[in-house]
Amino acid sequence: MWQVRSFEELDVATLEEIYRLRTSVFVVEQECPYQEVDGRDPECTHIYKKDESGIAAYLRIVPGKPIAIGRVIVRKDHRKKGLGKALMEQAMHYVGKVHPGEKVYLHGQAHLERFYQQFGFKKTSEVHLEDGIPHIDMTYQTDQA
Repeated sequence: MWQVRSFEELDVATLEEIYRLRTSVFVVEQECPYQEVDGRDPECTHIYKKDESGIAAYLRIVPGKPIAIGRVIVRKDHRKKGLGKALMEQAMHYVGKVHPGEKVYLHGQAHLERFYQQFGFKKTSEVHLEDGIPHIDMTYQTDQA
């Protein structure tokens, strides 16, 4: 079952698991030493799915103008099973319902451009390197309420 939680609704064990998963993928697996825990989580909405072995997929919605989707992650042993698509469907449902008529921003890895395009995102930048990994900026306009 998908969970949609504010920071205050996350218990300590779940928050620690989110940080461990994000660090495991974005810092260790992708070999990008950076301050992954950035102080933005308290203002974010967190969407994730757990199974018997823990959090399998996660992302956060960052408030602002525009709204941003970030830290999109599927645990390594759950990739290529459609979980990333289901995660993004949850995010798009959430932003459409809670933030109708607003622009949504996503800063994603360039090799995932077509993946994000299937949800209506359009490329708004050229490919650029961030921590040695090609990235692009993309936006999406939610429907009016």
